[in-house]
Amino acid sequence: MVCNRCIMAVQSLLEQHGLDIEHVTLGEAVLAQELPEALLPTIAEELRVLGFELIDDRRHRLAEQVRVTIIELVHYSDTKQRINLSDYIADKLGMDYDTAAELFSTIHGTTVEKFYIAQKIERVKELLAYDELTLNEIAYRMGYSSAAHLSTQFKRVTGMTPTAFRQSRHNRLPLDKI
Repeated sequence: MVCNRCIMAVQSLLEQHGLDIEHVTLGEAVLAQELPEALLPTIAEELRVLGFELIDDRRHRLAEQVRVTIIELVHYSDTKQRINLSDYIADKLGMDYDTAAELFSTIHGTTVEKFYIAQKIERVKELLAYDELTLNEIAYRMGYSSAAHLSTQFKRVTGMTPTAFRQSRHNRLPLDKI
């Protein structure tokens, strides 16, 4: 789950099945009781139809927690982006960063750093599309050392400069497609 609408969709699905929900957050739904074994295939299929998957494997859950932590940091956090990502993930998840990063790479087929950069670039696209901030302000907000650094990374990832993107109004990607 990568947005509030995703949370609402999952919560609604679980409520339709009469399940007692403690809370639903990005990437996690906690039930007051264990999910009945007979209901598991139905819930899994209904989640799949909505574009989600039921993750019941510990390794996949940890990799998903890393993914959600990065999404929350980039898209929903007021925390300044000039942080040490490895320390942030280790602190947030209470686990060794190297272990988390290796697990993430194995499960998702990309490195934590590449995923983090992809999320940042997608957030930059969003801020460029709003056309309310200068490139310097966006660079500062996103934790880049300068607008030049942001521009270089943006062009490397997207193939165009931030200015060209702003002028062209290219489509952005949904967070779950990054």
